[in-house]
Amino acid sequence: MRVGFADGTKQTIHFLPMLAGGIYRPLRDLNLFNQVSIDTEVHTLVWPNGADFDPATLHDWPDCAADLIARARQWDMAPSS
Repeated sequence: MRVGFADGTKQTIHFLPMLAGGIYRPLRDLNLFNQVSIDTEVHTLVWPNGADFDPATLHDWPDCAADLIARARQWDMAPSS
């Protein structure tokens, strides 16, 4: 997904490696993923199931992606409660 910001910067974000764990895994369904919108209050991407990403994280994606992907892998390995 290509995301633009008020400061004129843009990021291309490949979300698939992040779509793990309880709230993000359902976004692997393309129909749900495509229901993304921009929250007008906090100015970030949101989905109908409540998933969202911090706008600063999206802005700084190249600096954050590797750590977030590593965390997402741990979410998938965590035992279900």
